[in-house]
This record gives sequence, structure tokens and C-alpha cells, in this order.
Amino acid sequence: MAALGKNDHIYLVDGSSYIFRAYHALPPLTRKSDGLPVGAVSGFCNMLMKLRDDMEVDSSPTHLAVIFDPPGGSFRNGIYEAYKANRGAPPEDLVPQFPLVRVATEAFGIPALEVSGFEADDLIASYTKAARAEGAQVTIVSSDKDLMQLIEDGVDMLDTMKNRRMGHDAVIEKFGVGPDRVIDVQSLAGDSVDNVPGVPGIGIKTAAQLISEYGDLDSLLARAAEIKQPKRRESLIEFAEQARISRELVTLKCDTPLPADWAAMRLGDPEPETLIGFLKAMEFTTLTKRVASRYAFEADQIEATDSLQAAARPAAKAAPKAGASSNELPRAGTRAATYDPRQDWPPIAPATYVTITQAEELAMWIARAEEQGYFAIDTETDGLDAMQCNLVGISLAIAPGEAAYIPLAHGSGSLDLDGGGAQMPLQTALDLLAPLCARDDIVKILQNAKFDMLLLSRYGVRFCAIDDTMLMSYAMAAGQHGHGMDELARLWLEHEAISIKTLLGTGKAQKTFDQVPIEDATRYAAEDADITLRLWMTLKPLLAAQGVMTVYETSERPLVPVIVEMEANGVMVDRQHLSHLSGELAQKMAAMESEIFDLADTEFNIASPKQLGEILFEKLSLPGGKKTKTGAYATGADILEGLAAEGHALPAAVLRWRGMAKLKSTYTDALPTFINPTTGRIHTSYSLAATTTGRLSSSDPNLQNIPIRSEEGRRIREAFIAPEQHVLVSADYSQIELRILAHMADIGALKSAFAEGQDIHAMTASEIFNVPMKEMTPEIRRRAKAINFGIIYGISAFGLANQLGISRGEAGDYIAAYFERFPGIKDYMETTKKAAHAQGYVTTLFCRKVHFKDIDAKQPALRAFAERAAINAPIQGTAADIIRRAMIRMPAALESLTFPAKMLLQVHDELIFEVHEDKAEDLITSVRRVMEGACEPRIKLAVPLVVDARAAKNWDEAH
Repeated sequence: MAALGKNDHIYLVDGSSYIFRAYHALPPLTRKSDGLPVGAVSGFCNMLMKLRDDMEVDSSPTHLAVIFDPPGGSFRNGIYEAYKANRGAPPEDLVPQFPLVRVATEAFGIPALEVSGFEADDLIASYTKAARAEGAQVTIVSSDKDLMQLIEDGVDMLDTMKNRRMGHDAVIEKFGVGPDRVIDVQSLAGDSVDNVPGVPGIGIKTAAQLISEYGDLDSLLARAAEIKQPKRRESLIEFAEQARISRELVTLKCDTPLPADWAAMRLGDPEPETLIGFLKAMEFTTLTKRVASRYAFEADQIEATDSLQAAARPAAKAAPKAGASSNELPRAGTRAATYDPRQDWPPIAPATYVTITQAEELAMWIARAEEQGYFAIDTETDGLDAMQCNLVGISLAIAPGEAAYIPLAHGSGSLDLDGGGAQMPLQTALDLLAPLCARDDIVKILQNAKFDMLLLSRYGVRFCAIDDTMLMSYAMAAGQHGHGMDELARLWLEHEAISIKTLLGTGKAQKTFDQVPIEDATRYAAEDADITLRLWMTLKPLLAAQGVMTVYETSERPLVPVIVEMEANGVMVDRQHLSHLSGELAQKMAAMESEIFDLADTEFNIASPKQLGEILFEKLSLPGGKKTKTGAYATGADILEGLAAEGHALPAAVLRWRGMAKLKSTYTDALPTFINPTTGRIHTSYSLAATTTGRLSSSDPNLQNIPIRSEEGRRIREAFIAPEQHVLVSADYSQIELRILAHMADIGALKSAFAEGQDIHAMTASEIFNVPMKEMTPEIRRRAKAINFGIIYGISAFGLANQLGISRGEAGDYIAAYFERFPGIKDYMETTKKAAHAQGYVTTLFCRKVHFKDIDAKQPALRAFAERAAINAPIQGTAADIIRRAMIRMPAALESLTFPAKMLLQVHDELIFEVHEDKAEDLITSVRRVMEGACEPRIKLAVPLVVDARAAKNWDEAH
């Protein structure tokens, strides 16, 4: 091998990682001439081109090579048969692109290297060792943590997507140890992605602590009996051999055969004819022009350049269309190519959109969508209830600036409001579009897909292979901003979309969309589809770039059809029961009004904050009165709760009255108005992107806010019933957030209690109050329960005092005792707060990001609120991820049963089903299995998930 010197600088690119980044970074792309999938090749070329540009500016490299994984397994499969067994086959549309990226690499004048039986990481390690032996500097272009063991003086890593160089400090930040101990830490922690077993119950943080204390893996395993924590000690002793096997798996080989010498890797310009010929053969028009411009190629020279046409057209001519959904996900933290396709888009111009009224014209648009493998679709309706409104029109977009509207029911239903051309018959449009929407090899792009899918399901249209731009934004930016189309258009496209108010008006004069002239409707509706397509092309690459592709693909997108089916199922309610209960509440409120008037020594309008404030703070002279900008006293719940906690009877009575009034107006009076006249059921609407933590919220009606513990709340739940000979099954995660806290904060006492099935609140009370379990009273247990759940939400001494009716001092002592007994919780809280301040977000166990805009706010109150929310978010967000995963798996589980069953509702940590009464126990068994296994195989919790489930004729009895 040719010699190197100390002035040489070798760049080694992790090509296999680049391929998957490129595949997930850009929208599906096929070559028009033959349908060959080329999206990954396009992204790969752009990434490689940018790397060459950047590194020439930054570091004067002398050598460059791209290293790939070879086909087949590696020597590691002989060590451990299950190595990488969790990884599925690569997506079908990616397979024909593997050889093309190697051709692309060579076309750029860069060696594409691989060695059979060894992974790309091993070859990178071997070249790194060889280069350092000759004094050269090495930069490894990758973000793969497995390569961090190679970092040393003269060797760094470059994450091109974050534009970040990583050295010794980055390794310590990632693993808690230096590069020379990364292998030991990985041997203990394992790797769920590669199916490296490690030692159960030991994560990166714990592994780093152990290695730092004992020096290395062998010393740790030899002295495992000295470890104080019983569970940890037992795991290390029992799984010592598994740790040693894991060390063999994670240790990179530094002595593989080297397939090319340094001379072959010497950096130089590509042969322009070869590179342009390849790009032209791939039909990358924009990229071809950019490269041609760089090398001063004229148009006629480009036309004559075809040296790689044959090489670029492999036998995969019948490759599947791009756009089929993929189960292969990138590792968290991968970034997308920085090429911005928006620079080539025409401006958004509603006047250019077309109106489709003829079947032949619609068929041409459908053919275009089929050819390229994706299109955007949106619906227009005469209302906002997807279960009752009517379809008025459908808009499509097949390319930026190419959008159309299909009017179906404007005006009289046959002519537009201007007396112009005929509209398309509804059934004609549906017959043409339904087969397209059902195809699994063509991506349907929607904004808030749930609404359109639920609406069109009533017309017999079913969707397969969808993408939802609202959920893409939500996966990336929960907590940062809203995810509605208008806001996303302003944020990402710098465009102000046409406001619906300009078409429909407001107030009493507001009209419905079927009354809008078709010309105006076309501009508005087609713009929606155009914006949606542009947002997809913008946001889809960023999912991988921001490390949330897995969240989107496993927790967001697959949930949409599940929610559509659940909303369509609806739930029965007993109208007579609600009417009776409404009357009872009215009587109770009347009695409470008399009590309030007696306490106030006068009658007044209890619902008037102004009159209530005058009674409290002027007539009765209660403390704490503060006037708002309107001049009236503030009488919010927090004010009244504070006064009630101090022993004042009137505020406490008003709070009870308000609670009754809210239940009556929100539920007993309102629920009957939500009964669908066609189905006879209530169909609540779920919002998938409304909360910051991933929890679902519901509206029309809101079923999440029905009081759980009050008698009135139970009576309301009694109104939700099952049909004749059927029952409702309620399946509820037991104390899921406390279980997640025990896992995330690594609290041994809590983990043991959950593992042994103990009463967690009684155990906590025993620990904090030094009360033996046998002497536990309901009151002491209640206090411990309040602390357990309060800690999760960052409760203050003031809040706990109000909840338990004790002094702030006593509440503060309880909290202090809790942290003293379970110090790991305090450590978790502080670590989480630091992470939130450092990066602006926290993550769940499933890598969901929850952002906090006010985490560094100057106002102490805002900052403190954000910190409390940040402490809770990983716990509540993980619980949300778990129930989402359970819901996503539930349809397949229900389908496999030999009897019909429906999932009806999701409320907090509870799922509600409907089934024939004879099959209830069979359903419970199946549902419990899915819910309790929802984490696996991705996450192995240190505590078991437990689901309480029962069947009854109404929701309350089943709860």
C-alpha cells in the first residue's frame, strides 16, 4: 500500500448509513422512463456532492472513500445467531437502488469499498488503524455511535447532517466514558437495534457508572458479588457470559482485508462525462444541470453524454413503484440531505389551478399520480362533523403548482352558482378515485388525514398508504407551534393561504361551502392540495433529519386508520338516563344555591364573576382579592381553591356549584345533542396533534374530562351502554405513569414493589411515614397516593397542602421525606430539567420529542411551569406512546378473533370495547395480551405493565 504522511487527511464515509438516510430523507421518486425507484440514489448523490463541497472548505482532505456493508451477514452471526435478527428486510423499492448507489459513488470518482463477511464499520476501523499507523489524520463521516470507539487523537467523527465534529468530549457526552471504554459500556447496555443482548436492566447511564467505578468489563464481572444493589448484582452474575458475547459483537475488527490502497483513495475531481452521463441516465435533471454548470458543460455536450446509460439501467426495470410504506426505519438522530427542492418550485398561484368536470380529464390526472407514485388529496364539505357533513368537492395536487378541484355538489348539485359548466357527478368521481386511494403502492398525502378518511369512508372510499403532513409536523415540533395547514404554510412555505372566512363569511351571514362559486372554490381548495403536497416534500426529509422518523412511522401515521375506525364505530348512550340525571343535578344545584345565599347573607348571580368577587372581597372582606384589567375581581378556580383551603366556606360551596353546573351543561344536557341521527350513537372526534406529549384529546363531546372519582362522574359514565346481549369491556393500564417513573428514574424500591405486585401506595406510605404495612390506614395510604401522583406532575407544597387539607409546612415535609427515601427521583427530575434547558426539549422512551418554548423564559413563573411540564413530559409522553402502540396493534388482534369485537373509545390510559356478552372473557384475554406487551420488542421495561379489565352493561360498571 502506498505510504501516507502526517499531512494526509483521510475521509471514510459510512456509505450504508448514507443510503438509508437518503431513502428516508426525500419523497418517493421514480424514473419516468421505466418506473425504476431512484429516490435514495438522488438523495445519496446530493449528500455526496455536498460532502465534497464542504470538506474542501473545512479541512483540506487528501483521500476519500465510501464504505458499504456487503450483501449477506457478517462473522458476528456466527458468534450470536440472533444478531440483527430484529431488523426486517429492506423495503422492496430500496433493493434495486443498492447497486446504483455504488455506481453513483464510482461516478463521482470515489472508491466504493466493501469486504465480504465484515460490516462497513469493521472496514472503517481497519483503514483508520492503518492510516494512524502511518501518522495520517482520519475523519469518519457518520453519526453511528458504534464508531465512537475509534475516536482518539488524530481521529474524529463528522455528522454532516448536524454539521458537527465529534471528538473525545462527544463520546463522554454520549456514553459517560471515554472512547477506550465505549466497548465495555456497550457490552453491558446492549443494543436493541442490532439485537446485542447486553445485561438486562442495565442501560448506558448505569453501565457508565459501573465501568467508571470498576475500571473495565472483566474487573466488573469478577467483582460483581460486591455490588450493593441486589437486582443489579444478580443480573451481572447471571448474565456475565452474555456481556462477554456482547463485547465480541460490539468490538470492531481492525484487521480486515483492505480492498484498495491509499493511491486509489487519493481525492480528485470526477470525470465530468462519466458523472453527467450517470446523472442523465438516472433522469436527475436539476442535478445534471448543476454538475454541468460546475464543469462548464454546454447543453449539446450534456445531450451527447451517455456513457453510463446502460450501466445505470439494471435489470430491475419492473421494480415496484416508489411510495409503498416502509417498515425499515433509520436510527434516531440521522439527518437529511440539505439540498432544498423548494428552490425549483413555481410560486403558489391559485389563479393557475384548474377545475375538473369531465371524467376523461380526471382520468389523466389519476394516470399522472399513478406514474409518479404519490399525490395530495383534500376534501371540501358543508360542515365540520365528518360523520354527518356532505361531500362538496375534492382537490388534487400532483406537483408543486399543478393542482385541481373537482366540484361535486355546489348550488343545485348540477350547475355552479354562476350558471357555468356542469359539475362532475359524485359517483363518477368516486368510481375513478376509490381504486387509486385503495392502492398500497401509491402514497396519498393529506393534511389531517383522519377527517378526509372518515368522511370518504361513508362514501365507500378506503385509503391505504397515506402520509399526513399535520402529523409530520407534530412529530418534529410538538410544543413549538400549531400544526394546522395555514400555520405550516406560513412557517415552511412563507405563504399566506386563502382564509376560509373570505369565502364563507362570519356570524349570521356565514354560508356553507356548497354555496361558494366554483371559481372561488377552485382557488381555495386546489391551493390546499398544493400546499399539502409542498409541505410533504418539505417535511418528509426532515423527519429523518430530526430523528423522529421512527416516531412518525410507528406512533403517528399507523394510528390514523385506527382512529378512523374507532370514531366510525361510536358508542351508545342512554338518553333517558341522561335526562333523569340532568334533573337530579338541577335539584342539587338549587339546594346548593340556597346554601351559598345563606353563607353570603344575600342572593346574587353565582355565575357572575363580577358579583361573586364583590361578595367575597368587599362584603365578606376575604383576603387575596385582586382586580383584573376589567376592574372586576379575579374569581378563577385557583383563587377559590386557595380560599377554600384556608377554611372559607363560601368559596368551597361555589366551587361545588360550579362543578355541578359544568357537568350539567357539558354532559347531561349536551350529550343527547351529539347522538348521530343515522347511527343512534355518539361519535366523539379525536385530535391526534393537540397535546404536547402525544396524548389524544377528544371533542364533540370531550370524554377525557368526565370526573373519574366523583359520584356525578360515575353517574354520567353509566349513560354509556352496550346494545342488547352485548357488554362494554374496559381495559385500563394500572398506575402506568408510576411504573414508567420507576423505570426511567431507576428506583429499586418501586421496581421491586411493582415486580412483586405490592400495593404501591401502601408501600410508599410505609417508606415515608415509617408505618408498618399491617398498620396502614386508608388515610395514610391516601396521602401517599397523592404524593406519588403529585410528584409526577411536579406538585408544590402549596398544591399538596390544598389537595390533602394540611398545612404547607407539613406538605413540604412529606415531599422532602419522599425525595430522601427515593433519591433517584430527584436526580431524574434535575437531569430532565437540565436536558430541557440544554436542548429545548425532552424525549420519551420511544424518542418522541416534547418541546418547551418557555423553558428559558425570563419570568420565573413561566420558567417554573415549563420545568414542571418538562419533568412530567417523558413520563406522560411514554405512557401516551405505549397506549398508541397498543391501539395500533389492536385491529390485527381483533381481526384474528373468531368473533366480532369493536374498539370504541380511548380515555386517558383506558380502552373501551364492545363485544357479545358470551365472548367478553376471551376478548379481555386478547386485549390484555396486546396492551401489556405494547412496549416490546422496542423497549424492555424494568417493571411489568398491568392491565385491569372487566366487562359490564355500562361504562361505569366496567371501569
